[in-house]
Amino acid sequence: MHVAAAPVVRPLLKWAGGKRQLLPRLSVYYPRAFTRYIEPFFGSGAVFFHLAATGRLDGREAELADVNPDLIGCYRAVRDETPRVLAALSRLEREHRAEGDDCYYDVRDRRFNPRRAALLAAHDAESAAAMYPADLAAMVIFLNRTGFNGLFRLNRQGGFNVPAGRYNEPRICDPEHVRHVAETFGRSGVSLEYRGFEETLARAREGDFVYCDPPYAPLSRTASFAHYTAGGFTPFDQWRLQQAVVAACGRGAQIVLSNSSAPEIVRAYSTREARKAGLKVHVVPARRAINSRATARGVVDELIVTNVKGSLEAIKPVMLKADVRPARARRGGSD
Repeated sequence: MHVAAAPVVRPLLKWAGGKRQLLPRLSVYYPRAFTRYIEPFFGSGAVFFHLAATGRLDGREAELADVNPDLIGCYRAVRDETPRVLAALSRLEREHRAEGDDCYYDVRDRRFNPRRAALLAAHDAESAAAMYPADLAAMVIFLNRTGFNGLFRLNRQGGFNVPAGRYNEPRICDPEHVRHVAETFGRSGVSLEYRGFEETLARAREGDFVYCDPPYAPLSRTASFAHYTAGGFTPFDQWRLQQAVVAACGRGAQIVLSNSSAPEIVRAYSTREARKAGLKVHVVPARRAINSRATARGVVDELIVTNVKGSLEAIKPVMLKADVRPARARRGGSD
């Protein structure tokens, strides 16, 4: 008897720093056994969806967290109010086909930003994420599918300010995909939480598998895409993350972390305390997909930092011997 394979669910949203392209390299570092999965910077959730699709989360809890209330609110609405999200998304798709960029800017400036601002003015961010309405969630998906490079970027006033992208016929409403995403989020033991990374990492204990994908440290002054929240992600936040990761390692959590190859990140995870926690820094090439200039997109070095043991046999020796200096430093020039 033929048994249909479970659908391979891809992420719902494009996200700066999304890890779909890096999955073949990241998956080498997955622990062979773990009790619970924790992700403090959920974003597009590429690693979560990969683990779910390959059966690695079967029978396990998964705690998915982020401090972007729009992200968590959108995902909860998709999970809990799937038909209403799809109905609103279908209407937006019809409008966009008829009006193009005019529709995009009308949704961004006259609907999404005012409605979002009112929600956050009336409630704290955690409460706003918990009561995020289906039509606002549909706008998040719409703007993600039709905005420039799928960015979610806020200005200092907290307004979404991404310009329209250049797409001929973007697929805005994909009911089958949205339903599969909703079903994956609705699995027993899966939780979506508005929660900071320190609190989330503090919950990690022995046997847990924690994947951290923070906003990357910029390689140059103009390369930062850390404004997923109005406050951004600062060098001090990177240091706080390092401290929280080291502490989680001390409690027995199995950590995999990705970040840029910025010198300060290499130093942070090469300290004595990091090494004592069992953390090792590995360099992997990755394709830079988000940049305002197409010519600036290409292969760059990224870091995978992990204390996972027993998963290095599949890695080619040349990767283990890689120089941990940034690519531009090895070339002897600038970007």
